[in-house]
Amino acid sequence: MRIAVLSETDAAEPRVAAVPETVKKFKALGADVVVQSGAGLSAGVPDAEYEAAGATVAASAEDAGRDADLVLKVRRPSADEAKLLKRGTTVVAIMDPYGREAELKALAEAGLDTFAMEFMPRITRAQVMDVLSSQANLAGYRAVIDGAAEYGRSMPMMMTAAGTVPAARVFIMGVGVAGLQAIATARRLGAVVTATDVRPATKEQVESLGAKFVAVEDDEFKQAETAGGYAKEMSAEYQRKQAELVKGHIAKQDIVITTALIPGRPAPKLVSEEMVASMKPGSVLVDLAVERGGNVAGAKAGEIVTTANGAKIVGHLNVPGRLAATASALYARNLYAFLETLIDKESKTLAIKWDDELVKATNLTRDGQVVHPSFQPKGDGAASEASAVGLSKSEAAQGATKGAGAA
Repeated sequence: MRIAVLSETDAAEPRVAAVPETVKKFKALGADVVVQSGAGLSAGVPDAEYEAAGATVAASAEDAGRDADLVLKVRRPSADEAKLLKRGTTVVAIMDPYGREAELKALAEAGLDTFAMEFMPRITRAQVMDVLSSQANLAGYRAVIDGAAEYGRSMPMMMTAAGTVPAARVFIMGVGVAGLQAIATARRLGAVVTATDVRPATKEQVESLGAKFVAVEDDEFKQAETAGGYAKEMSAEYQRKQAELVKGHIAKQDIVITTALIPGRPAPKLVSEEMVASMKPGSVLVDLAVERGGNVAGAKAGEIVTTANGAKIVGHLNVPGRLAATASALYARNLYAFLETLIDKESKTLAIKWDDELVKATNLTRDGQVVHPSFQPKGDGAASEASAVGLSKSEAAQGATKGAGAA
């Protein structure tokens, strides 16, 4: 069994799909691991470290991918990369398939069996494989660091001989894994933290981290969560009341961090131009959903925008990638945990059990066809039950215990 680890072709992607730790584990399973030269440099892993772990370093993607049974990447392979691989090769990556039907079709026509790690079901068995949670933890942490860097003032209250410096006020919008980690990080830095979410269950999680929960807590709010732990769509009247509450609250904040994503859809707008205009000069908004259209009016992907009133809107791309070494290590562990279930320990070969629930949930293309139910002709490609922050109850709880709660 030959496993190939390819470099990322996107210049904005510094992460890598395997690290020396996981290379050693794959070798222990009987695999030959080939790493494209330079694949780990942006994540702080030189070729020599892969070689020391037992991998072979190949000069090019073509050399690395030749005769590979399994290819590991962070992002979906390009059409050019797909042409380098033999039919029947299994490819595992973050596929970002929504709105990319043509690219999926190309992967299918190339005869690749592809798996989308972001489709991993949120069940107990698969927690260690959950790339969305591992990367969201880092995004939530980094969002606070980026916000603090742009803020230009101290985060904690400071009592000095020259007088007292007040603590920064930080407001987190969306309490999933990223939101919980953002709360914990801002609290560690000494800020006064508030947070909001439309799911009632998140109130206890917010308060357990020492932050204050902000929401219109009427009867509709109490029924705003489905049995699966996702947010229900709220009535126009509730949205109006919540918007008024948030509007008044945002005007008093120093840093606002938004995390709301809905799988397969544009990010919901949470902060209007009027709300942005109400903020103080020097205040900062960090939009973690900017790659999907943004939660903040005026946010621009890949830019830091200074508004007319002196506020800044931070729209960094690939926020987990801003911590490339840590993000790569976590992602590589997620991949290994999943792939270990696909490898027969006795024959030391790839032996995919196509009826396994993890396989069925993540398999996008197989035998020349796009097979995932969400991308069949009758489907609209959108999750039928999507949270206003794109996170399930189990993911939020996982973020509290594995990330924020450990602080």
